[in-house]
Amino acid sequence: MGTEVEYGVSVPGQPGANPMVTSSQVVNAYGARPELTKGGRARWDYEEESPLRDARGFTYSGALYDPAEALADEDLGLANVILTNGARLYVDHAHPEYSTPEVTNPRDVVLWDKAGERVMAEASRRAATIPGTLPIHLYKNNTDNKGASYGAHENYLMRRQTPFADIVMHLTPFFVTRQIVCGAGRVGIGQDGSGPGFQISQRADFFEVEVGLETTLKRPIINTRDEPHADADKYRRLHVILGDANLSEISTYLKVGATSLILGMIEEKALPGDLGIADPVSELKAVSHDPELKHLIRMRDGRRLSALDIQWAFYERARAFVENREGDDVDEITADVLDRWESVLDRLGRDPMLCAGELDWVAKLRLLEGYRERESLGWSSHKLQLVDLQYSDVRPEKGLYQRLVARGSMATLFSEEEIQRAIVEPPDDTRAYFRGRCLAKYPAEVVAASWDSVIFDVGRESLVRVPMMEPERGTKKHVGALFDRCPSAKDLLEAITSG
Repeated sequence: MGTEVEYGVSVPGQPGANPMVTSSQVVNAYGARPELTKGGRARWDYEEESPLRDARGFTYSGALYDPAEALADEDLGLANVILTNGARLYVDHAHPEYSTPEVTNPRDVVLWDKAGERVMAEASRRAATIPGTLPIHLYKNNTDNKGASYGAHENYLMRRQTPFADIVMHLTPFFVTRQIVCGAGRVGIGQDGSGPGFQISQRADFFEVEVGLETTLKRPIINTRDEPHADADKYRRLHVILGDANLSEISTYLKVGATSLILGMIEEKALPGDLGIADPVSELKAVSHDPELKHLIRMRDGRRLSALDIQWAFYERARAFVENREGDDVDEITADVLDRWESVLDRLGRDPMLCAGELDWVAKLRLLEGYRERESLGWSSHKLQLVDLQYSDVRPEKGLYQRLVARGSMATLFSEEEIQRAIVEPPDDTRAYFRGRCLAKYPAEVVAASWDSVIFDVGRESLVRVPMMEPERGTKKHVGALFDRCPSAKDLLEAITSG
């Protein structure tokens, strides 16, 4: 699993600044770090990318996506940096984007996602030191409140044989309602935020269909992109686009932890199909617009249930699924996800403000209500929108979320030392370990890389591609000793091919 987050970008005093140029300045500034430029910078290998393949069994052609777009990005010099922690930092849709390395559990998602925030803060600082460059501010949010939205996507590797219709049936009600746990909170109603009020999710108002391939127009609750970046006969990568960009470590942890549990149950056919929602797109918005959690969702069977009711149903089934698996000990992280999920749902039902130290939307609402009370502000006040924006500022000295953490008002999972280590070191239990170690140890000989391969130039007649179609191979356990005894990439390749 992993996340990919597009960050909001702003040049104060320059509303007409070109966002693609600005985003490239940010990424290139970080890419100039010494450990990333030894022997030149490895390029991203687009050869295996297939964003038009649909999980429903067909491939689009036409105007949805220009297959030359990736090549054009390179021709235009748009920035693309592969980091030694196995992550990718690049420009996507005129935003700087950070994609975590592949990891195997929700704690590691949080850790390497949080490392991405530090990368972005450092990138903006470095960009500001370039002569002639104005300060560039970055925000981990999802909308400019002028009608545009940008994504915070999640990716989960699933078994190919799982029927996609099962995924749609069960994930739709889960996704419509999980925002009460992992929404980032937003001032303003509607895509342009012009309606006065506060809502739970920053992304909800931008979704228009239930199922589809697009990610920027006619956004679907369930995205059907079928681009596994792995052995396509065995795996599919579920590409989730409706989540918010979370700063809270607990919100991110529960978002990916609960979702991965539900996906495991779908693969095992362990969920009854009794939670269908009559109109998921409109209910997604209605739940978001109801921070008091009173709205009743119309179900396909005629019942009326709250988002909390539906989340409780998923939680109870997940708890039973995990505890009833014969012969399997419950791993520590799964048990912790279940316990925290239960605790959060219980407190949301009693008083959402009891979760103000853990969930983004509640923490933000508490801050906003404080401003409203002190200054007698209505929800249409632009001051509140500025507070909303400042919550997501990645600068440690400016971001309101960062201040809450500094004064002990937000629960965290990791120390700053652990986060700093994750900025440069890859996880050790996925193929990201191989990618990251190659970039760190043999930078002059790695000419390109992607999620599923690393390409070397070791002086042979042609380049050498090492495929990595199995995400759980290339781990420290598999290849750690190889790196220790191979001083050059040539030695590494000889050891791999001879073995």
